[in-house]
Amino acid sequence: MEKVFRCPSRHGYAVEASPFLPNRLACASSQYYGIAGCGTLLVLDQTETGVVLVRSWQWGDGLFDVSWSEANEHLVVSGGGDGSLQLWDTTNQNAPLRVAREHTQEVYSVDWSQTRGENLVVSGSWDQTAKVWDGSLGCCLATLRGHEGVIYSTVWSPHIPACFASASGDGTLRVWDVKSAACRLAIPAHKAEILSCDWCKYDQNIVATGSVDCSVCVWDLRNVRQPVSQLRGHTYAIRRVKFSPFSKTVLASCSYDFTVRFWDFSMNQPLLETVEHHSEFVCGLDFNLHIPNQVVDCSWDETVKIYTPACLSAPTHS
Repeated sequence: MEKVFRCPSRHGYAVEASPFLPNRLACASSQYYGIAGCGTLLVLDQTETGVVLVRSWQWGDGLFDVSWSEANEHLVVSGGGDGSLQLWDTTNQNAPLRVAREHTQEVYSVDWSQTRGENLVVSGSWDQTAKVWDGSLGCCLATLRGHEGVIYSTVWSPHIPACFASASGDGTLRVWDVKSAACRLAIPAHKAEILSCDWCKYDQNIVATGSVDCSVCVWDLRNVRQPVSQLRGHTYAIRRVKFSPFSKTVLASCSYDFTVRFWDFSMNQPLLETVEHHSEFVCGLDFNLHIPNQVVDCSWDETVKIYTPACLSAPTHS
């Protein structure tokens, strides 16, 4: 059964399921498609029959990404069009706990580290830098430069401490080592802008990229001369890619073609299913860690949707 939450006059940019609470989600949204106006961060709970609003906060500029803390179930970070990161507490109705202002242009990506013993946030900005912060956003620990275009996506490795990947408008995927503040690998992954990247949850060497060229490429970082797999089917730019936490070779992608597609890159015919339930760009996408094969997405059509794709309910992908 599909569950829908409608947020009038707010266009969804990112949605993420809580790593602690099975039914909780956070969604970053913007007025006027993020081109002008303010932003709203929504905290939602799914119930047996639908989706309810737990809390919402307004921000003076568009909000483009959101990530839950891996150390505290109440904390969430968002990234805004004014170049700031905001730290919010879901038990606190008031203003953010902290605002970090070091980027000089839009923050398009935020991600909270998952590796044990670390409490770090990474942000990627249109100012072509990635910044690493302590979990309280109290200070910026490192600023990493090397991309020659807008950074659209920054994602921590779930396996390797102090390591993250970034994807940029310069067509490269880069892998960074925070301890040495250095780029360890730069892959010319697409001949067009790359809007998203994600790490495989089961193999530290596998990363996927989603591009304006309508393709998803799966890379093995040990041999980057060519992708392990190239997934084609979308008809417009791919806005976000996410690996399944339940299957090594399954991933999802959402696109400006209004669809979400599910793939198994180990198969000769990798496209498993195309979900067409939005009437605008689909920008946000996540798997629920607690409810096997449940997916959440959000769109510029002012909705957040929660569902289980038919292809993932099949025995081979359970």
